[in-house]
Amino acid sequence: MVGGVPRSVLIGEAAAHDLFFVQLSDSHMGFDKPANSNVAATFQVAIDKINALPVQPSLLLHTGDISHLSMPAQFDQVDQMILGARTKSGQVFYVPGEHDVLSDNGQQYKKRYAAGAKGDGWYSFDERGVHFIGLVNVLGLKAGGLGNLGADQLEWLKRDVAGLSASTPIVVFAHVPLWAVYPTWGWGTDDGTQALALLARFGSVTVLNGHIHQVVQKVEGHMTFHTALSTAFPQPSPGTAQAPGPVTVDAPELRHYLGLSTVTYLARPGSLAVVDSALEGGILTAGVGAAASTTAHRVDPATIPDDQVAIDNFSFSPPERRVAAGTTVRWVNHDDIPHRIGSADGKFPLSPVLDTNQGYNFTFAKPGTYKFFCTLHPTMQGVIIVT
Repeated sequence: MVGGVPRSVLIGEAAAHDLFFVQLSDSHMGFDKPANSNVAATFQVAIDKINALPVQPSLLLHTGDISHLSMPAQFDQVDQMILGARTKSGQVFYVPGEHDVLSDNGQQYKKRYAAGAKGDGWYSFDERGVHFIGLVNVLGLKAGGLGNLGADQLEWLKRDVAGLSASTPIVVFAHVPLWAVYPTWGWGTDDGTQALALLARFGSVTVLNGHIHQVVQKVEGHMTFHTALSTAFPQPSPGTAQAPGPVTVDAPELRHYLGLSTVTYLARPGSLAVVDSALEGGILTAGVGAAASTTAHRVDPATIPDDQVAIDNFSFSPPERRVAAGTTVRWVNHDDIPHRIGSADGKFPLSPVLDTNQGYNFTFAKPGTYKFFCTLHPTMQGVIIVT
């Protein structure tokens, strides 16, 4: 099977891999909510599965959200654990998720994992005839927007692939999907189509990402798009719940929704075969359905004080708050995922990262309209109207 399609091969060819590697994603080290109170244990199971593979992978890719809160100890724990993964090269290549760049615009991440990279951490390398491109699309997010690459990165990408033959197999890996999986939840990249246009001439392009914690696949011409399972917690399938976010399932079922991907490249067929394996059980093709989803609202809107905005189920409640000049407004995060409040037009300071039950206060001294959004999940938007 190559890319899910059966094909005949020569007897000698069937046993040989030109390249074999493993993708891990969304380890969220430090997450300790009911959806998975021990993410280190499930990450270790993923490492154990790598070490039990019948063929040792050449390398590992980690497609972001290494940590949950960008804490040094969380990065350290992943670094120590991943040293136990046996590969032929001993190399692990990373791209950042939004949880890895929470407080310093990615400087800590870049120092640890992309010191020699370009710009905010994008880079490329070659392995056994395959050209790998690591992209960063979790910085510079705008209110109402999706993931973002930016003009500088796109210009670099254009130069990076300019000298390659069209027969060169390409593997692109980023955190947020480069294609529009479900824009309503922010599952896409605003300028992703520009990046993909630069790769249209190549005969084999495989696009890997994380972020959505489930397997979603698409094939367009010579391009194969493939999202990865998380090793931490599942999220709902697109549109089956009111919002994305950690989903709590029965404890015995959790590892059926977590896993890793193995990728095989054979030079003659050209395309890469991607197989997702759950930590326990079979192979999954989607996230948790609506029946199992527990992403319901946690706060009754009627109980929210007149000077507060609740962050609840990846939305602001109420989305529009009217207050008198001089009022101190408090945002409170009721989600299991961190959020950060930013002014859409620079009228008030950026909040600290708000974990569960943490809040941010700002006093609005002057009348006016103050639009705000979550800088980590920019489809979340609201407005304070000061009279």
